[in-house]
Amino acid sequence: MYVGGATDVKVQVRGVSKYYPGTCALDDVNLDIVRGSVHALVGANGAGKSTLGMVIGGAIPADKGEILLDGEIAHMSSSRDGLRHGIARVAQELALCPLLTVEQNVFLGVESKRYGRVVRGEMRRRYTELAEEAGFALDPDAPVGRLSSANQQKVEVLRAVGRKASLIIMDEPTSSLTQDEVVVLHKLIAHLRDQGRTIIYVSHYLEDVLDICDTVTVMRNGRIVRTSPAKEETPATLVSAMFGYEAAAETFPPKAPLASSEVVLEACGLNREGMLHDISLSIRRGEIVGLAGLVGSGRSEVARALVGVDRIDSGTISVEGVEQRFRGPKDAIRAGVAFVPESRKAEGLCLGRSLSENITLPHHWAGVVSRGGFVNTRSERSKVEEILRALSVQPPRGTAVPNELSGGNQQKVVMCKCLFRTPKVLVLDEPTRGVDVGARRAIHGLITDLAKQGVGVLLISSDIEEVLGLSHRVLVLKGHRVTEEFPTDPSMADVMNACFGLSTSEAQA
Repeated sequence: MYVGGATDVKVQVRGVSKYYPGTCALDDVNLDIVRGSVHALVGANGAGKSTLGMVIGGAIPADKGEILLDGEIAHMSSSRDGLRHGIARVAQELALCPLLTVEQNVFLGVESKRYGRVVRGEMRRRYTELAEEAGFALDPDAPVGRLSSANQQKVEVLRAVGRKASLIIMDEPTSSLTQDEVVVLHKLIAHLRDQGRTIIYVSHYLEDVLDICDTVTVMRNGRIVRTSPAKEETPATLVSAMFGYEAAAETFPPKAPLASSEVVLEACGLNREGMLHDISLSIRRGEIVGLAGLVGSGRSEVARALVGVDRIDSGTISVEGVEQRFRGPKDAIRAGVAFVPESRKAEGLCLGRSLSENITLPHHWAGVVSRGGFVNTRSERSKVEEILRALSVQPPRGTAVPNELSGGNQQKVVMCKCLFRTPKVLVLDEPTRGVDVGARRAIHGLITDLAKQGVGVLLISSDIEEVLGLSHRVLVLKGHRVTEEFPTDPSMADVMNACFGLSTSEAQA
C-alpha cells in the first residue's frame, strides 16, 4: 500500500467493519494515513467513505477491527472521545446551534474561562486570530441560524481548526462554497498540512481532490479498491475505479412504456440567486424523470422550488398547462404536487405525533377526514390504516408514532402522507436514503406503480444506479443548472462523466 514513501503513519485502520440492518457499510477495511498529509477518500454514495471517516473520528463505533493513532489503539465511542484524541470533524450534515453566535459555535466546549466564567475578551482575540488564519470573514456576533448554508459550512471549518486538532476529517467541506471560497479553503488546508496536521478529505469533487490531496483512496461497496498518489490519477481514472460496473437494471422493477405525451408539470427559466440558474424541465403523465448530480449541484434546490418550499426570483411553474404561484407547500398540494423531502426527520415527519396525524395533516383542507374544522377520528384512522397496509408499513396502526418505527417504515409513512390523496406529480428527494434493502425494493416498486397509474415523478437521488434503474429520462445538474439530458437507459459512464463535467475526450483518456 502506498504511504507516500514515509514511515511516519498517523492513522492505522485495521480490519474495520461496520454493519447496519440490511447492509455492510464497511467490510474489513485496512488503511494507513501518513502524518502531515492530505488523504482523500472518494467513492459513490454508499461506498463507505463517510462511514469510515466517522469511525476514525469516533462518531460511530466499529463492529470489528481497531483504529490506531500514532501507533496506539484508540478506544472511541463518541465524537467527544475523538476530540480527546486530537481529532476534529467537519461533518457533511452541519451540526451547529442556530441560536448561538458564530463565535459561540466555533468555541463551543472549548471556551476561554476564568473562575468558571467565560472571558469574552480572550474569546474575541482567539476568534480574530483564527479567522485571519483561515481567511474566512464572518461576523463573530451573527446568529448562525441566520447565515447562508455556505457561511454555516465556514463555521464548521473554523470550529474544527480552532480545536488545534492534529487530525481533521473534512466530509464534503466545499459542497456549499463558491469557487473563490474553495480556493481559500484549499490554501487553509495546505497551511494546516505545512504545520504537520493530517487531513482526511472526503469529497465528490474530483478536481478538488487532485488539486489539494497527496494520496487518494477509492472505495466501493464498503471496501477499498485502491490507494495511490494523487499525481498518478485523473478524474477519469477515479470515475472508472469508483463505478467499475454498469447499473444492474434487473434489480429494479421494469419500466412501463409511457401511455401519454401530456405534460403534467413544466418549469421554465427558474432562477434563484446563488441557487438556481435558468432551470427548465418537464414531466409527462406517467413519466419518471431522474435528476442526477453531485452533492451541491442544486438538486434539492430544484425540488424545493417546484413545491413552493423556497421562493424563486423568476420563471414559471405550470401544472396541466395552468401557471401556478406557489407561496408554500400548501399551494402545491392543492395543485396536486406532493413532495417527499430529503430529511424525513427534519422536514417530513412530526416524530412525536401519531401516524394518523402525520399522514392526514396536509389534507384536512380537502374534507377527506374533516368537516367544519373537526376531524372524524374514526374515519381518519380507518383510511390511514388502509394506506399503511397497502404500503406494508409495520406496524400498520394509526396510533403508532414515527419514533417507534424503523427508518424504512418512517420513509414509507412520508410516502403515505403524499399518497393519501393521489397526486398529479410526486417530487422525491432521496426517497430511499437510510433504508434497508427490503424497504428500498418496496419503495422502488411503489414509485413504478405510481407512474403506471399516470402520476408524473421527479426522482432525485445520490444513488446513480437508482436514477438509471427507475427513470425514463435523466437530467444532469452541475453548478445549479441543467447541463445534460439523456433519453431512456443512458450508460452509467455517460451520466457520471456529465456529473463530473468530463468531456468525451477526457473520459476516454
